[in-house]
Amino acid sequence: MYEHILIPFDGSDEARKGARHAIELAAELGSTAHGLYVIDLPGVPRAMSLRDDEEDLREEYQAYGEEVLSELGDIAADHGVEYEWTIRSGTPSEEIVDYADEDGMDVIVLGSAYRGKLGNLLGGTTDKVVRSATVPVITERMAMDEV
Repeated sequence: MYEHILIPFDGSDEARKGARHAIELAAELGSTAHGLYVIDLPGVPRAMSLRDDEEDLREEYQAYGEEVLSELGDIAADHGVEYEWTIRSGTPSEEIVDYADEDGMDVIVLGSAYRGKLGNLLGGTTDKVVRSATVPVITERMAMDEV
C-alpha cells in the first residue's frame, strides 16, 4: 500500500504527533520512513538581500535539522522501521510537495497544530500541503488539551 512514507519533521509538538503516527503506520506496513527537515530562512527572498550572518544562521538550522532528524531516526529504529532523511532549503510546504513528487513518496504524514474554531481561515503549512500535494496526505491534528 504505502512503501515510502514522507514525514516532514521540525521537532515541534505537532510534528512529533504526526511522526509518531507515521512511524507506527510504517511499522505496520513494513514501509520505509523518510524524514524531511526544511530550512526556512526568515526575511526577504535570498536573491534580494543577503544578511551578513546568513551563513551562520544556515549552519545553525542545518545542525538543528540533523539533530531532530536523528531523533526521528531513533524512534524509527525503536519500531524496527527502515529510515532515511534529507534536509532541504526553501518554503516548507513547497519543499514537502516537491520532495514527495521527486522521490516517489506514496503518502505524506504530518501533524497539525490546534488552531481553534477559526483555524481553517488561517491556513498553515499542513493546509498548504493538503491542498497542493499530488499524493495522499494523512494529518494528525493536535487536540485543544494537547496545546
